[in-house]
Amino acid sequence: MESILLSAQDAVSQGVLWGVMALGVYITFRILDFADMTVDGSFAAGGCVCATLIVLGVNPWLSLIIATVMGMCTGLVTGILHTTLKIPSILAGILTQLGLYSINLRIMGRANTPMLKSITIIKQIEGLFNISSGKAVLGIGVIFIICIISLLYLFFGTEIGASIRATGNNEDMIRALGVNTNATKVIALVLANALVALSGALISQSQGFGDIGMGLGTIVIGLASIVIGEVFTPKGASFAVRLTWVVIGSIIYRSIIAIVLYLGMNANDLRLITAIIVAAALAFPSMISKMKTEMHKYIR
Repeated sequence: MESILLSAQDAVSQGVLWGVMALGVYITFRILDFADMTVDGSFAAGGCVCATLIVLGVNPWLSLIIATVMGMCTGLVTGILHTTLKIPSILAGILTQLGLYSINLRIMGRANTPMLKSITIIKQIEGLFNISSGKAVLGIGVIFIICIISLLYLFFGTEIGASIRATGNNEDMIRALGVNTNATKVIALVLANALVALSGALISQSQGFGDIGMGLGTIVIGLASIVIGEVFTPKGASFAVRLTWVVIGSIIYRSIIAIVLYLGMNANDLRLITAIIVAAALAFPSMISKMKTEMHKYIR
């Protein structure tokens, strides 16, 4: 029973940290309607930069900030490739992601950088409040999520934020009103990848190492979290509530993975499981709609 509770706590804490990444993906895929494939690279970049800096003795909180700035730079590169060089959105993201693999490897100098003997924010919180690692990760994650959702809610209520949302809804219309849609795209990409890199940095500190392959499949995990969250989001929900459900979707996803692993399934099958979860979540709304239509026909 104790092992189940520990697994559940770990799933929730990891789900919250991954939720930061999911919020970044939500900005590009749902708000901006931009297929940004930079995510796998920017997530790893955040983790690699953070791990390298911490091993070099840099303050772990400062390392988070620098990793976030690194994520902003990756989003800026993708934005320039798309808006200035007119490269299609998917290809622009793939090119940035591809280049980041070599850059991340250069930053670390090797494929994996352990932080077992270094001070991380997790260890600081553990020592300060005398709590377990799992509780420290959960507490830090919840604080970050509350702050991020609050800031995003305020930002997207501003003129710039509204312009970004309008660009995603109808780019031609908002351009006709005099808004520079290239600028709004770049700003959204910078913001989104900053959150993704921040998530990568938090994950690297929680697991105690940075790895060159830690971003592999990140975009799928982000989409899975968004889709699962949207299944349960009430109709007409406010923007803040939708953002909250994205994080809850991440927690649900990590919980499903934890249950699958607890039941003894091979860890190598996780990507297949993720694909099935995403497919099921995407198909769920249409299936419900069809069932309602059939029920109405039967009642008539």
